[in-house]
Amino acid sequence: MIVRVLLISLGALVAVNLVSMVVNQILLRNELEGIAPTGQLVQVNGKTMHIRAMGNGEHTIVIMPGLGTPLPSEQFAPFARELATEFTVVIIDYFGTGHSDQTDAPRTNANFTDEIRQALSAAGIEPPFILMPHSASGAYADYFAIRHPEEVAALVLLDTVHTHEHLESNMTEPFVQLMRFGQFIGGPRLMSRFMLRLEGITEVNGFRPEEINNIRRFMNHEVNATTMNRSRLFNETIREVVALDFPQHIPVLSIRPTRPNPGSAMTNPANNEAHMQRYGVGSEMIIFEGNHNIHIGNEAAIREALSAFLDAQQQ
Repeated sequence: MIVRVLLISLGALVAVNLVSMVVNQILLRNELEGIAPTGQLVQVNGKTMHIRAMGNGEHTIVIMPGLGTPLPSEQFAPFARELATEFTVVIIDYFGTGHSDQTDAPRTNANFTDEIRQALSAAGIEPPFILMPHSASGAYADYFAIRHPEEVAALVLLDTVHTHEHLESNMTEPFVQLMRFGQFIGGPRLMSRFMLRLEGITEVNGFRPEEINNIRRFMNHEVNATTMNRSRLFNETIREVVALDFPQHIPVLSIRPTRPNPGSAMTNPANNEAHMQRYGVGSEMIIFEGNHNIHIGNEAAIREALSAFLDAQQQ
């Protein structure tokens, strides 16, 4: 009887996954058609990249999304709208995400930096920039500032990975393939409503209905050859940056949550103080109530903190 129940349960599970896979593959074909870019399409290394600009402030903030952000230009939209009341704000859709093309170029620190600089230049957005990376993009922002310090006015770190020492992430090949398989059978499609609520992507937090719907649809396309390459090279990008000295004249504001990602050594709050020692004397760390997506729910508070931080740098 026990064996029969187990076999029936297993058969039902396989059947559900097969149905989910077939439906998912049919929906994937034309799912993104008709979703118009919200920003500007520019040419970078023969590919199309999408960037979204808001506001007309004196300082230009460049938002650099972390891993697991399938549609950055809309996932950061409520935050950017708040910042744009005081600053010029630009959101980058990296290659492989949002309305940008995929690319065969390895997802290295150097390539990310070059692509961002080309995209901003093509859009007529000139330095210096306030780089605002989230999560994994902390490595790319560090590298950008190290290689082009004259183009960087400040860094604002949104619960970014620590770059003072190399700590291996879980971005191993089995993990990457598991993500690929999950998307193939329609996992994100089944879990999207729950995942968006978990991340705070709701109308209560300033997201518009069309933004929520678009993000849900792009979630089903998040794992592709470009983003998989980024995951595979992630540990290498951290290792490279750790070996480089950060320019001490660039001010850094690090914003950390009270509830960081559980089990993530790369954003473990126990390492926050050691990480801040990497930066200059005028750098500062602020703890806000929230989780890893610290920019959701703290929009006005972060804008005010950044404004005060910049004012203090000018004194």
